[in-house]
Amino acid sequence: MQTEATVSPADQTRALSLSTIAFTACFAVWTIFSIIGVAIKAELSLNDTQFGLLVATPILTGSITRLFLGVWTEKYGGRLVFSSQMILTALATWALTLADSYVMYLIAALGIGLAGGSFIIGVAYVSRWYDAGRQGTALGIFGAGNVGAAVTKFVAPFVMVAFGWHGVAYVWAAALGTIGVLFFLLAKDDPELVERRRTGAKAPSFAEQFAPLKNLQVWRFSLYYFFVFGAFVALALWLPHYLIDVYKVDVRTAGMAAASFSLSASLFRAYGGHLADKFGARAVMYWTFGFSMIFLFMLSYPPTNYVIQGKEGPIAFSTSMGLWPFVGTLFALGFFMSLGKAAVFKHIPVYYPNHVGAVGGLVGMIGGFGGFVLPISFGALLDLTGIYTSCFALLFVLVGVALSWMHLSVRNMERAAHGEVLDKLPQLPEMQAIHHPDRTAMPRVLEDWKPEDAQFWEQKGRATARRNLWISIPALLLAFSVWMVWSMVVARLPAIGFDFTSSQLFWLAALPGLSGATLRIFYSFMVPIFGGRLWTTLSTASLLLPAIGIGYAVQNPQTPYLIFLTLALLCGFGGGNFASSMANIAYFYPKAEKGNALALNAGLGNLGVSVMQFLVPIVITAGVFGAMGGDPVTLDNGGQLWMQNAGFVWVPFIILATIAAWLGMNDIADAKASFRDQAIIFSRLHNWVMCVLYTGTFGSFIGYSAGFPLLTKLMFPEVNALQYVFLGPLVGALSRAGTGWISDRFGGGRVTFWTFLGMIVAVFGVITFLPSGGAGGSFMGFFACFMALFLLTGIGNASTFQMIPAIMGREIPRLMPELDAAANRKQSERESAAIIAFTSAIAAYGAFFIPKAYGTSISMTGSPVGALWGFLIFYAVCLVLTWVFYTRPGGLLHDIERGRGNTPVSQPAE
Repeated sequence: MQTEATVSPADQTRALSLSTIAFTACFAVWTIFSIIGVAIKAELSLNDTQFGLLVATPILTGSITRLFLGVWTEKYGGRLVFSSQMILTALATWALTLADSYVMYLIAALGIGLAGGSFIIGVAYVSRWYDAGRQGTALGIFGAGNVGAAVTKFVAPFVMVAFGWHGVAYVWAAALGTIGVLFFLLAKDDPELVERRRTGAKAPSFAEQFAPLKNLQVWRFSLYYFFVFGAFVALALWLPHYLIDVYKVDVRTAGMAAASFSLSASLFRAYGGHLADKFGARAVMYWTFGFSMIFLFMLSYPPTNYVIQGKEGPIAFSTSMGLWPFVGTLFALGFFMSLGKAAVFKHIPVYYPNHVGAVGGLVGMIGGFGGFVLPISFGALLDLTGIYTSCFALLFVLVGVALSWMHLSVRNMERAAHGEVLDKLPQLPEMQAIHHPDRTAMPRVLEDWKPEDAQFWEQKGRATARRNLWISIPALLLAFSVWMVWSMVVARLPAIGFDFTSSQLFWLAALPGLSGATLRIFYSFMVPIFGGRLWTTLSTASLLLPAIGIGYAVQNPQTPYLIFLTLALLCGFGGGNFASSMANIAYFYPKAEKGNALALNAGLGNLGVSVMQFLVPIVITAGVFGAMGGDPVTLDNGGQLWMQNAGFVWVPFIILATIAAWLGMNDIADAKASFRDQAIIFSRLHNWVMCVLYTGTFGSFIGYSAGFPLLTKLMFPEVNALQYVFLGPLVGALSRAGTGWISDRFGGGRVTFWTFLGMIVAVFGVITFLPSGGAGGSFMGFFACFMALFLLTGIGNASTFQMIPAIMGREIPRLMPELDAAANRKQSERESAAIIAFTSAIAAYGAFFIPKAYGTSISMTGSPVGALWGFLIFYAVCLVLTWVFYTRPGGLLHDIERGRGNTPVSQPAE
């Protein structure tokens, strides 16, 4: 960190000016596809998804390289790294003109992406010339180089009209190469690098520079930057295409209108740095997120026609946003995004003065990654929904998440500062006069819960734990039924008059898995915050939304595809429940019985998939609810289907389970913890290893359950698949519920190892029995191998969860030696419950990726074999991880599992 006492103002000005000019040029090159991509799209006849990938590819390289370029700048200095990066990028830009196919354009675009790495080079370089009091302003001025995107929007359309898109590439490459050479000749090495060379001090190691990345705070800053910078880049790339399609303007008008957004989102960054220095970065971030939500809501509202039944008859009107109000709203959005960009990077030199390169590199990488992911998401959403404003709706949700996380983090810090006094206040201020915390007993809260105490467990604990378990199981069974009911509904939609393509059907089958897995991440931490009783009640009641919605939507073949997408996402509520349910039950049982209890809860809960696949084909063939359930659909063969019963049949059971959870379950007072307390698991290596392993077991179970009906129907159309598919989830669920004791007896690590080996063999068998080119194949062989897969996933589901308490029982004493025995036990149980829930969240993405992998493989090759080979390779990786970390001699679980076969089941795992 430098001050004016050690660095002259002239040198500061030189460093800042040269860096800002260089960054402007790099940013102009980085966003070059926003203009020339329109010509390339027409030249190659690309669809919206392909176009989104093309314009986003440079952002991918620019994002990933930021992490390494930041570290190299810390080590070798900005003068050398910045110059080299610009010259290499100029060569890649020139090489773009030699491409002659879509693949070659993508490869060239990867090289152009180096331009995006310039930002972190400049941040690390400029921050060394200024002290903390002026860094916000200096970095804000430097960051205003984002205006390079506007330069491209203003100038490139005219160059392209005159000389074609090749001319734009030649001019931009020449300009950037020239600036790279001038920067090397005119810039000076930063004072810290000069001092380090003078004294002979060693540059910080990679391990030292990457050390702060384990802090959750760094990842929170990254999410902020994912929006303020990533969304800025994404919109800069997407807007010309959007304006041309929606408002029917030419490329020059679209470029000028999009440039106004790029200008406001760039030039005011310097002002944002000044505001962050004056009022604090946190206040500026609140302004950014608050106003962004308002503007994004306005932009995301699609043109709509309304018809209201009034007193004198129908009243019709419509809403839409014209071109100039659209441009004005974008300009205002860009202004607040520019303030936010400066505020995020105000945090980094203050919090991490010795790790600006590494921390800024990660934050910049995640932000830049947003510029890669979001354009692809925009294109996919447009292809899926057909609604142009869906891109702004996605950003609205993103801002909501970022604002909520920031506010909760701020509130947690404030609560920690106030201490116990704040915790004793009532929830409602008007109750303060009558509130006596010391004398108020909370209903159904277990104040003294000691499952490891044998006497307590036998006299009181076991009965209470079993009651909570047997209420939790049917609630979880219903959650799985609702989560996976979509797989059965999707398979029958064409038969009842819905004209959806195979790709659209696979999307509908996959989306509940995507939303369920994402919700699990949040549900993972809800039980310690809200209590198991309240959260189980709320999460079970939420299943009514998709159940009732499905019942009404399938009755009308004119129901828009967007409604089905929404219902598919709402089915994810059922998937999210698993994480909170498992975390809750984990608190009730001692280690010696935890594996079996979790296996029963999960296994019988998983049974909901099989119950659903068995029950739905029956109830849709009869008018179960009479006139209340609606009319049936008459099929081509004269039969009738009450498809709405697939949703309605669960409603009475969900209501009963909700009441049972509220009246019969308990909260454990000792299990209360904030998100911050639980977030320590993100720094635990074994949390991430177990995420991979559990994805291999449970991710496979739920993914195969979601994709099995449709895959079987496509591969063996002559077989009535719906008569058999329920057997797979049934086998998987029962094997999980019935094999928990095997892991308790022989060790979860060893059982997991042999499970993955068996899954490799079973997948190879599935590949062998599939038809080739629409001919051959064996349904019986295919079906038998899949039954083996389901059996093995159930065994592996139980064994992986048994491993987690054993792993943390060994790790916590090593990682936190200062804790006494009681605190050690509490910390181990807290982290084990959080890891169990979080791994289930990550693994649940299998419900999305496996059906989607089938669909992608079939669309690309005409067969699902490519996807299956990918699964087989993944299981091999899981096998190696299990052996390396846990079961080999010297592995974490080797000693406690050796000789486990002679250990009685009732003994503790450790």
